[in-house]
Amino acid sequence: MSFRTAPLSVPADPQVKQGLFTPEIRAEIDRHVAKYPPEWKQSAVMPALTLVQDWNGGWLTRELMDQVALYLDMPQVAVYEVATFYNMYDLEPTGKHKVCVCNSISCMLCGSEELIEHVEKKYGVGIGETTADGSFTFKEVECLGACRHAPAVMLDKAYYENLSPEALDKLIAELD
Repeated sequence: MSFRTAPLSVPADPQVKQGLFTPEIRAEIDRHVAKYPPEWKQSAVMPALTLVQDWNGGWLTRELMDQVALYLDMPQVAVYEVATFYNMYDLEPTGKHKVCVCNSISCMLCGSEELIEHVEKKYGVGIGETTADGSFTFKEVECLGACRHAPAVMLDKAYYENLSPEALDKLIAELD
């Protein structure tokens, strides 16, 4: 079974592609593309989106997603599907940091809802919102893969397990 999406109907001009992003980002995307057979270069969409999101200050614009589609020779809608399905991508500006609490069943049974309520009350921020000072965006996510040591939290790109509200406060205080 093939999951490859159809290429764009009009081949992209190589000179246009050279104008997308920075040379460093293109080189890094190309490094990921090289991991796949040429006909599967679209498989690099997730690392490409991550690179572009990081470069853009933590979020993706429609224009940046369109550029990823053009660069990887894939339909724009296929890139949008990936960016909207995975909660690691943000389609709106975010705070300086991201505080993500897992609320899958294991984490929920081990206290993630308590963490969520604590953050909402103490920091005055709801799920999907950014603190008034812009220090962090608060997100509820599905499965950080740490069921054994739940509840799990991801701060920026670092994972933490078995956290109490007090331990989470300490980590948030250390964000800068």
